Amino acid sequence: MTKRKHIALRGVAVMAALLLGLAGCSTGSSGESEAGGDKNVTLGAVDGWTDMTSTTAVLKAVLEQNGYTVKVTKLSDNTPLYAGLESNDINVLSSSWMERTHKDYWIRYGNKIEDVGVWYQGAQNFLAVPDYVDVKSIPELASKAGEFNNTITGIEPGAGLTQTTQKATIPAYDLQDFKLVTSSTAAMLTELKTKIDAKEPIVVTLWKPFWANQTFPVRALEDPKNVYKPENLHTVANKEFAAANPKVVEMLAAFKLTDEQFAALEDSVVNEFGQDKEDEAAKAWLEKNPDVKDTLTKALTG
Repeated sequence: MTKRKHIALRGVAVMAALLLGLAGCSTGSSGESEAGGDKNVTLGAVDGWTDMTSTTAVLKAVLEQNGYTVKVTKLSDNTPLYAGLESNDINVLSSSWMERTHKDYWIRYGNKIEDVGVWYQGAQNFLAVPDYVDVKSIPELASKAGEFNNTITGIEPGAGLTQTTQKATIPAYDLQDFKLVTSSTAAMLTELKTKIDAKEPIVVTLWKPFWANQTFPVRALEDPKNVYKPENLHTVANKEFAAANPKVVEMLAAFKLTDEQFAALEDSVVNEFGQDKEDEAAKAWLEKNPDVKDTLTKALTG
């Protein structure tokens, strides 16, 4: 072989290597995690919504244990959360009430969000009172508004539960003498605790799964008109992110919890470990639930 031919062949080999390198780098930012890139995932949650924060911590723990870099973005309401999902600033929401409570968000932003699957069946919104209050159903409230200071204590103004209560429950049950007072989930729980400690009447908006149902002595009011219909909770992801990260999507689709499993997870997050220790609580819960950990890991890495 002549020297000139040898140099030419070396040039071809170098060019081929460069082209292969470029091909390997051609994936967009949303697809880097499964093309040998940084494996970044951004999870979103509304602060105080423990179905979101608890399940987010579980997914984060499994992802991190398998080499992913995970960021959790906590927001004060669902509107910026779903807007973030639409823009792909948030890649994944672990717990979406998309069937009813978050339906308006799904209509507004859902064209860029993928429904990955159901992780919890039979979620429910409702009005609740302390168990010492002599009211068993929503219709009974109409004649007793004064006993409750003409107030239903609610949560965030933008929440789907708030909209259903204001636009459907109050007119359906002739509760016009009541005012739905909104603030935040934390403020509602503080007011609930204050009233219970004083053994005073209060009616609040609540839901399950939610740890407060086990912590406070409350009773869900019967809803004979079925205004608060049950729904399933879904895991959802930005469509662009989902297309670029099929293994993450497989893990999300494999995520399923029973009532008992979620109750134990939430108890670990809220009561055993406490505020801002979701990561530690989720890791401890996963150690006690190796079947869940193994299922998610296998889906992510298999």
